[in-house]
Amino acid sequence: MNRLKNIIGALILSAAIPSAFAADDSGARYIFYFIGDGMGMGPVMAAQNYNRAVLGNSAPLTMMQLPVAAWCQTFSYSSPVTDSAAAGTALATGSKTRNGMLGMAPDSTSVTSIAAELHDRGYGIGLVTSVAADDATPGAFYAHVPYRKMSYEIDCQGVESGYEYIAGASYGGFTDKEGRPTDLQQRIDDAGISVLYGASSLGEHPTRRVMLFGDETARPWNVSYTIDSVAGALTLPAMTADCLAHLEKYSPERFFMMVEGGNIDHALHANDGGAAIKEILNFDQALALAYDFYLRHPDETLIVVTADHDTGGLALGTNFLGYNNKLELYDHQRVSKEAFSDYCKSVLNSRRIYTWDDMKEYLADNLGLFGPLEVAPEREQQLKDMFDLTFEQRNSHDQNTLYANFNQFAVEVFRTLNDMAGVGFTTTHHSGNPVPVFAAGPGADLFKGFNNNSELPGKILRSAR
Repeated sequence: MNRLKNIIGALILSAAIPSAFAADDSGARYIFYFIGDGMGMGPVMAAQNYNRAVLGNSAPLTMMQLPVAAWCQTFSYSSPVTDSAAAGTALATGSKTRNGMLGMAPDSTSVTSIAAELHDRGYGIGLVTSVAADDATPGAFYAHVPYRKMSYEIDCQGVESGYEYIAGASYGGFTDKEGRPTDLQQRIDDAGISVLYGASSLGEHPTRRVMLFGDETARPWNVSYTIDSVAGALTLPAMTADCLAHLEKYSPERFFMMVEGGNIDHALHANDGGAAIKEILNFDQALALAYDFYLRHPDETLIVVTADHDTGGLALGTNFLGYNNKLELYDHQRVSKEAFSDYCKSVLNSRRIYTWDDMKEYLADNLGLFGPLEVAPEREQQLKDMFDLTFEQRNSHDQNTLYANFNQFAVEVFRTLNDMAGVGFTTTHHSGNPVPVFAAGPGADLFKGFNNNSELPGKILRSAR
C-alpha cells in the first residue's frame, strides 16, 4: 500500500508541474539552470578554498555571490543514494523515480520536463554539458526511457524535442552496438538541424536548431578535463557563451538554458581532487557568463545553481595532514588521473623497458611528486612496490569506477597526492550527502531553506514570466 501511495504521489507531483506555471509580467524571461554533476558541498568548498588561499581571490566563487544560498536533498524513489538518471529526472521534471530511469515516473509513465513545458510556451531552449549530450542530466530534459543507456532512443527524442541548441561531447546513437550506422543522422537532417563539430564551429549559428559535438579526436564521454589542457578542445564556458549567443539570436524574448558541469562528476568518481577543483572553477567561469547577463537584466533573469548529487564524499582534512590543507600542491598536477592511467596503459602495452626512475621522472614533471613535492621514504617504497607489481609482475588489480578503470599504481599515486593536499574521499561512487542551491533573480527567494530536488522545477516554473 505504501508503495502504491508513493507512486501516486510522484505522479501527482509530476502532473502538477505544468499547472505551476503562471504567466507573470514580473517573472523571469531568461532562466539559467546550472547543474554541477556530483558537486556536493565538499567539492564546492575545496574549490572555494583553492580560489581564496591559492589563487588569492578576495571575492568568492560566482555561485557563492548569489544572494540565496540553500540546501537540497537528493534521495531517489528507490534508494537513499541516487544515480544521475533519477536525480536528473527529479531536477528536470519534479518526479522522483527509480535509479536508472530517465524522464519517467516509477511506473514507467512519461513525465514532462520544465524545458518541454517552457518550450511549448515560447521559450527558446538550450542544453549544454561537458559530457555526452545524451547522458543522464541533459537527457532528463527531453527523453523518456526506462534505462539511461538507451542512447539511440534518447537521441531520437532529442531530435523530436524541437529544442534550439544541444551541445556536448557526443551523441551515442549514430551507431548501434555492432558499430553499424543507424538512421539518426537522417532523422537529424529531416528535422533541419545543423550538426557542428569541434571548437572551430563555435560562433556558427546557421539554423534555428543546432547540435554541437566534439570533433573526431575527442573522447565520446567528455570534452576533456580542464587540467589536461587539450589544445582545441571544447570547454564549458565556450559552449555556454555559444549557446547564449544562439538563443539571443533566435529567441531573444525569452529562453531557458540548462548548463551541466559533467566533468566534475567524472573527476570525483576517479577521486581526482586536483581535476575536480579545476572542473568546478571551469563550471564557475561558465556561470559567470550567466551572472554578467543577469547584471544587465536583473529584473528579468533567474539563475539557479545546484547539483544532482554528491560524488566521492570529498572532505577537506584527513588523518594524513591533520588540521591543514595544502591545495597549492595541485598546481603541480598537469594531468588528470584518467590521462595518467592512459599513459600507464600505453607503457604496459609497449615493448619499452620502463624503470622506476623513468616513472619518477614522469611523476615529477606531471604531478610534482619527486620533484617540487618531496615524498617520504616509506611512501616512496609503497609506490615502488606497487610499480613493481603493476609494471614488472603485471599482477595488480584495477579500480573500476563508473567512467574509467585505473590500475592500482595510478590509484596509489593519486591517493598519495590527495593525502599530501589534505583531501579525502569516502567512495568512488555517489553519496547521500545534501548538495548546495544558489539562486538570484525573480523568484530566488522560493529556493531558500532545505529543498527536495523534486521541488526545484516547480519553483523555477513559478518564477517564469
